[in-house]
Amino acid sequence: MAKVLYSVTMSVDGFIAGPGGDMQWMRPYLGPNPEVDALIPRIGSLLVGRRSHDGDDPHKGETGEGEAFGGGWSGPMYVVTHRVPDAPEPGVTYVNDFARALAAAKESAGDRYVNVIGANVAKQCIEAGELDEVLLLFAPVMLGDGTRLFDQAGGRTVRLERKSVTETALATSLWFDVV
Repeated sequence: MAKVLYSVTMSVDGFIAGPGGDMQWMRPYLGPNPEVDALIPRIGSLLVGRRSHDGDDPHKGETGEGEAFGGGWSGPMYVVTHRVPDAPEPGVTYVNDFARALAAAKESAGDRYVNVIGANVAKQCIEAGELDEVLLLFAPVMLGDGTRLFDQAGGRTVRLERKSVTETALATSLWFDVV
């Protein structure tokens, strides 16, 4: 059965995108990462928010632009949106209902991961009790503003249990189970 994983690169001050959705801040930290390289073949499908899907690409102007993990992964992608395009792109399924999108992504993933991309979709997974794991790749930078990893008006505690810590020259990875 598929597990739902929120994997994301984050600044040390808690932002996953800079002001206006800027993802170019991430470029210096996209180097080799054995943990990410080992994760990619374990991903069966992607569950992506529309803003993340349509937004800035840290691989802009490079090979792999517009592709998941810079072209390192391919497979079924489910985009959660209230604005389904008239002419969808190949390989992408646009779904206007979160629960249906998650169910389809889990079915497609089989016994591999559904990898979540986007803070709002990750928040919906948490609210539905469907998030199983979190992989945080901490980049040694502070952005000061942007999109937070998890933002809940009034606050909310989500308990995590650390599974592993991996350090590379460019980032530190922390892998958690959601308790």
